[in-house]
Amino acid sequence: MARPFDICIRGAGITGRVLALLLARERLRVALVAADHNAPPAAVGGKRDLDAAGHGDVRAYALNLASKRILDSFRCWPAGASPVLAMQVYGDDGGEVNFGANAAGRVDDDSDQGTEDSPSDDAALAWIVDVPSLESLLAQATQFQPLIETVPAALPAALTVICEGRNSQTRDELGVDFDVQPYGHMAIATRVASTLPHQHIARQWFAGDAAGGEILGLLPLGDSIGGNSLAVVWSVPADRAAHLMQLPPTSFCEALQLATHSRLGDLSLVSALAQWPLQLAQAQRWVGRFAPGQHAWALAGDAAHTVHPLSGQGLNLGLADVAELAALIAKRDYFRSPGDEKLLRQYERSRKLEAALLAGATDGLQRLFSQPGKTWQGLRNMGLSMFDQSGPLKSWVANRAMGR
Repeated sequence: MARPFDICIRGAGITGRVLALLLARERLRVALVAADHNAPPAAVGGKRDLDAAGHGDVRAYALNLASKRILDSFRCWPAGASPVLAMQVYGDDGGEVNFGANAAGRVDDDSDQGTEDSPSDDAALAWIVDVPSLESLLAQATQFQPLIETVPAALPAALTVICEGRNSQTRDELGVDFDVQPYGHMAIATRVASTLPHQHIARQWFAGDAAGGEILGLLPLGDSIGGNSLAVVWSVPADRAAHLMQLPPTSFCEALQLATHSRLGDLSLVSALAQWPLQLAQAQRWVGRFAPGQHAWALAGDAAHTVHPLSGQGLNLGLADVAELAALIAKRDYFRSPGDEKLLRQYERSRKLEAALLAGATDGLQRLFSQPGKTWQGLRNMGLSMFDQSGPLKSWVANRAMGR
């Protein structure tokens, strides 16, 4: 007879599967709850759109070094992940910030930085990873781990970890307050091809109040320095999103090209469009018990917090959650169960603070570029330029984002 489950994980997305693998490595028996455990993992948030040509999930995540090391340890790092060797951030009135892998100095479009086909970990700010590829690798890894059992419904365990995403039903059933601040913006995601090579440079534009506070990111895809495949994440007001989503492909690309100032040359769509509403959110409680004297629960990933995608840190934040929780469970005293209250409170304090700091930074930046008037425009662009020359501060921010 099999021994009881130590942990039950509700949600078989990326964070849920990574947590399952981390716990199984510690010889804990894990029940992984998937709505249809015979089907491949579904897109987080239900954003999987298909077009007539069969192009599917267009999501791409920016992963930092800490996340890469976790996935590498399971041999789940996707082939073809694109290293980001530099990042360029443009304000709405000449302000600019440039990051190289050393977090200092200016990186221009004609930079020779990152000419190697396979740069080392230290040579990259981040990596852009195709979501379907990553989900497939994690699904295979959990399938072949004997201590992980994929199940259709929750089973009793000393600890239940809720990784169901931003719309978590279990969190709602528990009565946990999820403080949500809608931005009134939609994120539009797609894939495009450019006539100029991306050179492994990630680019971001803050359009300012005149454009409704739009924020546009172009992320390099593929492992070739001369590649021309890009992931698009475009934060736009809801009414403009509705307009953009209805445009013919050529007209959409013309709007996108205008927003990027043709920095990558001509752009053409190579996938469907997907969209979802943007919000800032954090759960008031991250841990607790189903009822007095019953088993414990904990929130992780988007079930606990969501941030604006301008930082590219959403999945990194979730993976840091489950890495911290798994490490605390692994180091617990022998007499403590995985659902021990002291252990879970330590997890909550650590991760809640980290999430709040990142949320505050991204929210502040988003709101700064939404403020009307020339005075605000001048201040924020001057601030970008001063930050670009800030030396140690810039290096510290870059290293935090890189997971070092």
